[in-house]
Amino acid sequence: MKELQFAARRAATWASWDRWLSPGSDQDTSVAGDPLPLPDLPSQFRALCHDLSLARDREYSRPLQDELHRRVLEAHQHVYGAQAKQGSAWLDFFLGAFPALVRREWRVVAVSACLFFAPFLGALVVIQSAPDWVYLVLAPEQVGAIEEMYAPTAEHLGRPREATTEWMMWGYYIANNVRIDFQCFAGGLVFGLGSVFFLLYNGLVLGAVAGHLTQIGYIETFWGFVAGHSALELVGVALSGAAGLMLGTALISPGRRSRAAALRARAAVAARLLAGAAVMTFVAAFVEAFWSPNQVIPVTVKYGMGVTLWVLLIAYFAYVGRARRAT
Repeated sequence: MKELQFAARRAATWASWDRWLSPGSDQDTSVAGDPLPLPDLPSQFRALCHDLSLARDREYSRPLQDELHRRVLEAHQHVYGAQAKQGSAWLDFFLGAFPALVRREWRVVAVSACLFFAPFLGALVVIQSAPDWVYLVLAPEQVGAIEEMYAPTAEHLGRPREATTEWMMWGYYIANNVRIDFQCFAGGLVFGLGSVFFLLYNGLVLGAVAGHLTQIGYIETFWGFVAGHSALELVGVALSGAAGLMLGTALISPGRRSRAAALRARAAVAARLLAGAAVMTFVAAFVEAFWSPNQVIPVTVKYGMGVTLWVLLIAYFAYVGRARRAT
């Protein structure tokens, strides 16, 4: 097919692309007669790419190839730009919807926080006067391994022997924290009992570890290590548990809806809460792997960062997004 015939046959389609790509055009709808309705856009884009490929294979004129290449690039940028809006949606979520959602669901968040932090603080305090109680929660082998990881003479704080790099520890912390968060969330499907159990259990274990290391004098090595990431990690656990409790309450008290319908409705909200908690857990793991074990940083700086992050996190959930409604 000669170039003029090819251009004449495809001219209407190319003109439609030019109208669709022009500034100010409504790209969510199609003009009458345009071959670019939104559902057909992928196939039309492939056809445009095919036109460019034919023009190159048949060695049509350079101006024609350049015009087709321009259209393909602009179409790709428009599609890519539309996908980039998803990033904006995530930004909007964390700058408004997420903290607003936490405030809206404050009751279940408060219950989850109590179930997690009460045993944590209780074990921490009790072990100071009854050191042997740590063995009611942890096996002697676990206690020995924990002491080795946070000893003042440890070469790498918070790192077991088998881990050799910060990147390996980052993966380890992500896997461990995600496991805990998932247990607290998925346990809600057992009428909330699983979430209650895992919140109490993990709070007790972490409190026993903190209490024992404090009691034997590993204060700077342990508290300096956990200070930087504790706010994000611990609040992430509480929010994951709250998402699980939301599932449990939907099953226990579905109201006038069936349990399945109530679960679907609450799961949609719980999933948003879990998504926010997951990002917090991911960031906490990064801090835990690359900042927390750094022994060059003075412990006072680590304490300062820890206090600052707790204050900022509380302020974030208390004030950010108040002009918006959580959906």
